[in-house]
Amino acid sequence: MSTFIAKPLIVTGTDTEIGKTVLAAALAGALGAHYWKPVQAGLEADGGDADRVARLSGLPRDKVLAEAYRLTTPCSPHRAAEIDGVEIDPARLALPRIDGPLVVEGAGGALVPLSRSMTYADQFARWQAPVIVVARTVLGTINHTLLTIEALRARGVEVLGVAFVGEAQDDSEATICAMGKVRRLGRLPHLSPLTPEALREAFAAQFNLADFTAETGAA
Repeated sequence: MSTFIAKPLIVTGTDTEIGKTVLAAALAGALGAHYWKPVQAGLEADGGDADRVARLSGLPRDKVLAEAYRLTTPCSPHRAAEIDGVEIDPARLALPRIDGPLVVEGAGGALVPLSRSMTYADQFARWQAPVIVVARTVLGTINHTLLTIEALRARGVEVLGVAFVGEAQDDSEATICAMGKVRRLGRLPHLSPLTPEALREAFAAQFNLADFTAETGAA
């Protein structure tokens, strides 16, 4: 059997620091995909999200693509760009042309601004690629996730489904999927320690890779 992926997959979240990068690393590793985070706001000692994905995904380093913008301050990209004296140009955010699958990670939530007039959700609409919404299972997730889905669909963005992160909350997860009319892709538990092996095993156990692909057919 071989898997065919029609479009890049975009990973966004309902908030910041919810496990989006870890989920993106797991997905990219499982697909053998290239990974791209177009804007890194905040240059960390460990290299930022691209280096974190390289460590956790098991991908060759050349499959983790360089950011279009590396901004110094850990804040919203629009403000980080202003502090650095640059303007984020949508033309530089065109999806990379690569062979095979591509996983693209946004920053924070879907309505995080890239400029004073454009959000990530607006950029997702330009890309015309399906979006995976990563949501925590903590209190408040129903509201945050349904608002995110609504904001994306208002811009004509395809929502592939919701990937949950955290302890199981069956009712909240089912409520989001029913009210949002969206697929539940799976739930990634918090892992301690977080290692490439543990992440690979957890993703394989909790997610069906076919849900992330366009079709599956004979080799």
